[in-house]
Amino acid sequence: MTSSLEKSQKPGFFLKPLALAPTIMIGYNDESNDVPAIINKKRRRTRMMKFSMSRRGLLVIASLLLLMSQRLTAAENAAEQYNVLFIISDDLTATALSCYGNEVCHTPNIDAIAAKGVRFTRAYCQGTYCGPSRASMLSGYYPHATGVLGYKNPRPQIGDRATWPQHFKNNGYYSARVSKIYHMGVPGGIETGGDGRDHDGGNGADDAASWTERFNSPGPEWKAAGDGETLEGNPDGKRPVVGGNTFVVVEADGDDLVHSDGKTAAKAVELLAKHRDEPFWLGVGFVRPHVPFVSPRKYYEPFLPYSSMVLPTKVPGDWDDIPKLGINYKTSLNMQMDVRRQKKAMGGYYASVAFMDAQVGKVMQALRENGLEKKTIVIFTSDHGYHLGEHDFWAKVSLHEESAAVPLIISVPGKKPAVCNSLVELLDLYPSISKLCGLEVPKRLQGKDISPLLDDPTLQVRDAAFSVAPARKGFLLREDRWVYIQYKEDASGGIELFDMDNDPNQYKNLAELPEYAGVVKQFKKRFAIKMQELRDNDLKNG
Repeated sequence: MTSSLEKSQKPGFFLKPLALAPTIMIGYNDESNDVPAIINKKRRRTRMMKFSMSRRGLLVIASLLLLMSQRLTAAENAAEQYNVLFIISDDLTATALSCYGNEVCHTPNIDAIAAKGVRFTRAYCQGTYCGPSRASMLSGYYPHATGVLGYKNPRPQIGDRATWPQHFKNNGYYSARVSKIYHMGVPGGIETGGDGRDHDGGNGADDAASWTERFNSPGPEWKAAGDGETLEGNPDGKRPVVGGNTFVVVEADGDDLVHSDGKTAAKAVELLAKHRDEPFWLGVGFVRPHVPFVSPRKYYEPFLPYSSMVLPTKVPGDWDDIPKLGINYKTSLNMQMDVRRQKKAMGGYYASVAFMDAQVGKVMQALRENGLEKKTIVIFTSDHGYHLGEHDFWAKVSLHEESAAVPLIISVPGKKPAVCNSLVELLDLYPSISKLCGLEVPKRLQGKDISPLLDDPTLQVRDAAFSVAPARKGFLLREDRWVYIQYKEDASGGIELFDMDNDPNQYKNLAELPEYAGVVKQFKKRFAIKMQELRDNDLKNG
């Protein structure tokens, strides 16, 4: 929000100089014979009147300035009832986006949002897989504050407290989601016809109270017609294409609208046109590049042949200094993926990213065509990152940088584009976007207001980002220089410590070296304080 002072300094908006209190001249009284005495007396009266008028003038000026300030603040609040377009991709690593430096996978539509917004280079999720990350971001609490560490929504834990979209709904906004905002099983929960399990009618772990309306986007997923291959657990090539959380690539027949994300974009386009004349909080959830890597054929073309894909550097003995719990649940080794399959997995992932980016483009085009671009805050992010062969790790869950960091772009009308290197969390979105839209920010929220960073990206609001991997009993504190990872609350599962200034790819674990014992000791203390702080919240009282 621009302050009254800042506005007063802008061209075209200024206060006219106010004249000083006028000098009042008193006439000569010719009835008195003592002219010098009369003149001195009149001079004293003149000085007193000047002082009185000056004081009165200053009070008037102060009153006017206060009134104008109040009116400007009210006008600002009224003018900044922005719409919110929240676009979230599933399992997307920032390193796959061209605006984050990828030179192979081109994402022009996401890049276009970054070109007008603030792109955060050090944003972190609060849970390194879908369920806890989304529940945290939407509820405003850390996973260990609510206890939501799996694939559920946080409603039983937060009671009648408003979630992020619900807060906007309660303040007169149309609130809707299309596809996956809270957790949904992919592919099972969005498969056309289902997978035989209970997914609450395709709603997954959704929270009905958050929405005015909600829409699902079923698609064929791994069953899509086309050329498919199962890459994981298939060393002899005899395993057919399968569902589940499995690395499968399908070069699919048909166009975008055959698939879930194509349907999601189409519904979002429809809703933007339908609700253009009322304030809205619209969540658009794309399921790609979550496995299966299924996209129309044309999106694969830039990544063929798959043999052209370049895998991350392999470092001999890379796992030797990593605790057992720190070895990711999916690796090149346990997935039985040789180099050919690894390269095809990367190409399939990139094709899914390119497909998703095209759908983002359709939504952004609709925003422009409906005249909403200048009154809508656009947020693009992912629920967590993803490994593409770094350390021979694949997928999510790991607390290493590729998995814990997320892309985050926030575009606010009228604010200058920038790149921000400050540490931020997905948890910060709820309070920050509420403030930007002129809504009250609930004091109970555990995130921080990062809206000042949109005006000055050099500012810092936190000295560390915090994330967890409950499936590995892992905890991450990410500071400017150091990455500290602890397994189990008492650290009995091991510790990792990385110097990001000298080892940005996290190859050398320093935790067991004597010269870093002091650093480890300090981080243990900070971790204990952090856990105490996040558990000390209003949820304890029900």
